[in-house]
Amino acid sequence: MGAQNGKDLLVKVDLTGSGQFQTVAGLRATRISFNAESVDVTSLESQGGWRELLAGAGVKTASISGAGVFRDADTDERARQIFFDGETPDFQVIIPDFGRVEGPFQITSIEYAGSHDGEATYELALASAGLLSFTAI
Repeated sequence: MGAQNGKDLLVKVDLTGSGQFQTVAGLRATRISFNAESVDVTSLESQGGWRELLAGAGVKTASISGAGVFRDADTDERARQIFFDGETPDFQVIIPDFGRVEGPFQITSIEYAGSHDGEATYELALASAGLLSFTAI
């Protein structure tokens, strides 16, 4: 995978539950991270005293974060609704020349800020809330 344009890393939300995704408005910076907990099964019999991990065990998680400018678009309104209602709708993350990750996420944090001589900005954080799928592009 060669160098990619950062603006092509897109976070999209299903606005109505119908599978029609729309890019979250105003994002300037986005990040997705994947994590997997390990399950340590090391014992006195472990060869050479090396740690042993149980394959396929543990909890997998994904988190998304983003920051941008407040646009007061449909996606801004939907993000607020998702947060205050505690919903876990489907989101999509498009990773250029890599693939698409899709599944339920919960908005765990949403922050708004602004200064007297600048634009209104927001930051949001999401945590995976179920099975995610990956489709290679």
